[in-house]
Amino acid sequence: MQTPDWLGELNPRQREAVTHGDGPLLVVAGAGSGKTKTLAYRVSFLISQGVPPERVLLLTFTRRAAEEMLKRATAAVATQPAAVHRVWGGTFHAVANRILRIYAQSAGLAANFTVIDRTDAEDFLNVVRNESGFAKKGRRFPRKATCMDIYSRRVNSEEDLRTVLAKHYPWCLEWEDDLTTLFRAYVERKQKQSVLDYDDLLLYLYYLLEEPRLSEALGGRFDHVLVDEYQDTNRMQAGILARLRVSNRNITVVGDDAQSIYSFRSATVRNMLDFPSEFPGTSVVTLDQNYRSLQPILETTNRVISMAHERYSKELWATRGQGQRPQLITCTDESHEDDEVIRLVLDHYEQGIPLRRQAVLFRAASHSASLELALARKNIPFHKYGGLRFLEAAHVKDIVSLLRMVENPRDEVAWFRILQLISGIGPATATAVFAHIAAHGYEPASIESFSAPQAAREELLQLGRLMADLRQLRGSVPAALIERVRTYYGPLLKRNYENPEPRENDIAHLEQLATGYTSLETFLDDLVLDPPISTGDLAGTPIKDEDWLVLSTIHSAKGLEWDVVYLIHAADGCLPSDMSTGSREELDEELRLTYVAMTRARDFLYVLWPLRFYGRTPGTTDHHTYAQRCRFFTEDVLSTMDCRSCGTEEHLPGLPAPGQPARDIAARIRGIWA
Repeated sequence: MQTPDWLGELNPRQREAVTHGDGPLLVVAGAGSGKTKTLAYRVSFLISQGVPPERVLLLTFTRRAAEEMLKRATAAVATQPAAVHRVWGGTFHAVANRILRIYAQSAGLAANFTVIDRTDAEDFLNVVRNESGFAKKGRRFPRKATCMDIYSRRVNSEEDLRTVLAKHYPWCLEWEDDLTTLFRAYVERKQKQSVLDYDDLLLYLYYLLEEPRLSEALGGRFDHVLVDEYQDTNRMQAGILARLRVSNRNITVVGDDAQSIYSFRSATVRNMLDFPSEFPGTSVVTLDQNYRSLQPILETTNRVISMAHERYSKELWATRGQGQRPQLITCTDESHEDDEVIRLVLDHYEQGIPLRRQAVLFRAASHSASLELALARKNIPFHKYGGLRFLEAAHVKDIVSLLRMVENPRDEVAWFRILQLISGIGPATATAVFAHIAAHGYEPASIESFSAPQAAREELLQLGRLMADLRQLRGSVPAALIERVRTYYGPLLKRNYENPEPRENDIAHLEQLATGYTSLETFLDDLVLDPPISTGDLAGTPIKDEDWLVLSTIHSAKGLEWDVVYLIHAADGCLPSDMSTGSREELDEELRLTYVAMTRARDFLYVLWPLRFYGRTPGTTDHHTYAQRCRFFTEDVLSTMDCRSCGTEEHLPGLPAPGQPARDIAARIRGIWA
């Protein structure tokens, strides 16, 4: 095969990874080292060497990442761009869903199974929790979100329930038997109604691959499997990959152990650290040439991550040269920290760096509270990331629930949600309506024969007519179904929610998004498995005058970059979080979080921390606590930074200036003993 010209765009180590032959390959890709380009060009290289694109599986953690890589691969394979579109690309959950749709019968699933998102899964679990009487125990039984967290950790970590509870939820240990009963009922209820949550997608695929014949058949579909962000996989995902590669060992995983920060989602850095032992004969290629940050930033971040107890050793070096050293700024209190951030933001803005190329990062969403108020007072626009997502908005969930009822009339959670929007229907009546529908073979039109309370009768009949219309329109494009749903839903929206106008715009956006689909099943799957982050995801390109400062949690900032980064609240208790210092593993993850935040910076990096934290707004009380600098900023790290202070103690009128004592107090004290 002829060597492609575009390989000349790669540095030697990228080229080594891209042109790797058969067998397992681990690419340890440092921050800003061209990971996406390397993986995309690996896809291109395989196709250029004659591998059929439909026999390449590319697994990523967001659909956008898969689309970006395939877009780059298409640009490289200019001679056959259409071929790249036949690559199996997507998230673990999306690919699992696609395989289960094909092998539904083998997996024991109904062909029209419904996939529900995290919040709907919590609601589903809560229905079972209440019906089982766990809410009336007389003591603090875990709430639905906690129950869902425990359930998800149990199935994704492959640890037994007692271990999960002891390690992460010790206060719930007394409920071990009750939680086992609850989770068993939850699973049985989902299976009865042909409903799968996110975890089920992986579980069904994992157990489907347990059958040697199916493992051979599914693994045989792909000559090569490529995985992005491998440090963020959990044990279940690693198990799926192992079962896909039983007879064919062609697997390429790319990741950075220094950026493993999602243990709360059951991700484990051990998958990456143990990969060579899981796949004997693994070739390891390290990408350490950084294309993002200036050298002084890398000198600091290299020293930070060197404190990790276990890691793949790498020393990132810059291609962009020198610049300003990172600054560590000690502030008197939070208000001085806010003032200093704003001053620096405006200084860089005047130097020509737009607000949207600057980001303020923090460990927890609450850490930006006082800064948000300060920015509002200064009339500085900002966008905060890590808040309510588009699909979590109540009115959007209503529309999606109506569509799910069309696709799968057994979907109890969807029915419960919609029925309780109707006047005169509460949980008890909603339960009775759903039982009536179930008794009539889950035929939605049977609503009309239900003996409803007088206050709800007319609206219930309208819902029955809507469902009958939608069932007839089921073969139509999803946008047509949403148009019919909007006609019915309009009065419910105005009655149940404040500010209906912007909510109506969201629903219009949803209809606009649906225009690209011909199948309701595919539309719902994509919407649940990779939802828009916000309505902004559906909007057009911003106009030139639109500009805003970015505020983001560190977790939400992963994978992004800005010209200027401000890491605030770098004080022990905030970073590392005081809830995550109980073990070496927890502290290592907090260290990696710090590293991820700092490596988002291209040109300027500022780390700020307040000496004092007030219990309430300063000025209303003097109750405060003193903080200590984040323990990760050791003397070794500080030797690569410029350190300074901002803010001073307020000087009261009538007193001598600082440094000028009112009198010789020391002499007065000695005089006591004269």
